[in-house]
Amino acid sequence: MASGVGRSASVLRAFEHFLSGLRCVSCLHKRGYSTPAPTVRAQYGGRHTVTLMAGDGVGPELMGHVKQVFRYAGVPVDFEEIRLDREHNDSEAFRQALLAVKRNGTALKGSVETGIDSPTGSLNAQLRTELDLFASVIKVQSIPGVQTRHDNIDVVIIRENTEGEYSNLEHENVPGVVESLKIITAAKSTRIARYAFNYAVEHGRKKVTAVHKANIMKLGDGLFLECCRKVSEEFPQIEFESMIIDNCSMQMVSRPQQFDVMVLPNLYGNIVGNIAAGLTGGQGVVPGMNIGENYAIFESVSSTEAKCLAAFEVMNKIGHM
Repeated sequence: MASGVGRSASVLRAFEHFLSGLRCVSCLHKRGYSTPAPTVRAQYGGRHTVTLMAGDGVGPELMGHVKQVFRYAGVPVDFEEIRLDREHNDSEAFRQALLAVKRNGTALKGSVETGIDSPTGSLNAQLRTELDLFASVIKVQSIPGVQTRHDNIDVVIIRENTEGEYSNLEHENVPGVVESLKIITAAKSTRIARYAFNYAVEHGRKKVTAVHKANIMKLGDGLFLECCRKVSEEFPQIEFESMIIDNCSMQMVSRPQQFDVMVLPNLYGNIVGNIAAGLTGGQGVVPGMNIGENYAIFESVSSTEAKCLAAFEVMNKIGHM
């Protein structure tokens, strides 16, 4: 476990090096350079291998920009490219993707298309489940120069990634009658709650909000809420509050500044994350992290592949950068 976490930390440092190099890229473009620069040797440490899965829609375009900027900035990262998309979505393609992430520890991924009529479940969700990437972390902040309805937004959305409505457990009992199972466990609810509170402590945050629907789903969401409450007792320095998902959705679009760190079950986190992205400039500017004990996958916050934009090169690259 420690070795996997160490690999993720090393690549995170490499990404920080990449961000510091963006200023150099800007200077190159101002001077008229438009062709890819040769690979620059890492100035420290050595190179890291990261799995790259471009996915569908605008994914290949976005990954192309990422690779070009990495070359200009001299980021000490080499990409192992794996095909996992609508044309390569069988069990062998999925197995190769899993092996690549396990081998390298870290991946950069575009969205893999899951059609409504697709006979298979979401490969995006299956990757998170198979690799036990239990925490989706989305940091949403107001961006200077981007005009939005609200200013001074600074919210971290932490979503349980491996159970809930996205457990891929549904079946048709008889024609016209479908059962979809929502799985909530004390172990995973406690784990994501503790992750959220630890995140708050480590990043100087003041409050954690647990979002739920325990007033209706008294057992499932009730268990999630109770686990959050118990964990909150271990962190008296962090303010704790709970909020029903209906009210949370309204509060997000009317007064988002009230939120600090939010912890949510799977489906609610997916929806609230996209609401938050819309408040700060759209899906193209908000990055997402899927974190586990041993592996990490980085992608934009939205699960959409934006096929309608693929041919026009207008998709914002900031989220993937």
